[in-house]
Order: sequence, then structure tokens, then C-alpha cells
Amino acid sequence: MIPPLELSLDECLDLLSGGVVGRVAMATAAGPRIVPVNYAVHDHAIVFRTTPYSEMSTHGWDTELAFEVDHVDYETHQGWSVVALGRGGLVDDPEEIAEIRRSWEPRPWAGGTRNLFVRLPWRSLTGRRIGNDWSPATLQPYRRTL
Repeated sequence: MIPPLELSLDECLDLLSGGVVGRVAMATAAGPRIVPVNYAVHDHAIVFRTTPYSEMSTHGWDTELAFEVDHVDYETHQGWSVVALGRGGLVDDPEEIAEIRRSWEPRPWAGGTRNLFVRLPWRSLTGRRIGNDWSPATLQPYRRTL
């Protein structure tokens, strides 16, 4: 068994910046909730979109959130995970939304209108990996490119 290895901040940023789908965790009155989201990294923050009537709109403003992106290869028993912690907030400045759209707009796969932008500036960004083969293709076989 290979013990997990801590990722450097640069490695965490690289993996986080190359991803497309992650999960955001929040506290609700009914208990913890984890929701998959399409996201982008913009100006040292994770940005994703939601609807005005979602759980995120109800419980995610000005509150502590966790975000995770990862990759697991079940065949080779390898994988990595990056976790960001921070306080979520609504992006309501039209100029900032335009800038996000110009750089890499998070485009939700789920149907419906998701016109609210949520920003999660991380105060903590950590990661771990397990396995032996850490070539770029195995680290993130599906990678967002500009």
C-alpha cells in the first residue's frame, strides 16, 4: 500500500484550474448537502452558477462552503483530491460577471436557467494523491484547455 502524499499549492492550483466539474458542500437546516457543479477558477476564487431557488441560493450566501474536485482511477488504484474552504458569496457586479464570461464562463450541464454566479474565494487549498504514475495524462485525463 502506498501512503497518500500531500500536494503542493502549485499542484493544487494546477489541478483545480484544469477541472470542469466539482462538488460544493454546504450546511442546511436538514443537515450537510453536497451538490455537483460546473465551475471555473477566476481571480483566486472558484466560480459556479445556480438558480435563485436552489439550496445554494438559500444556504450558500455569506456562509462557509467546501469545494472538492478529484480524479480516481479504479483500475490502477490511483487518485487525487483537491479541497478548497472559504466563504461563499454572490457575484452581483456586472463588470465582474462580464470578466468571468470572457475568461472561462462556467456552463452548467443541468437544464434550466442558472443566472446567479457564486464566488468561493479559498482561504485554504489542500490536496492529496495516491499512486505511482503521475504523468500529466494520469493526473487529469480530461482537462479543460483554453
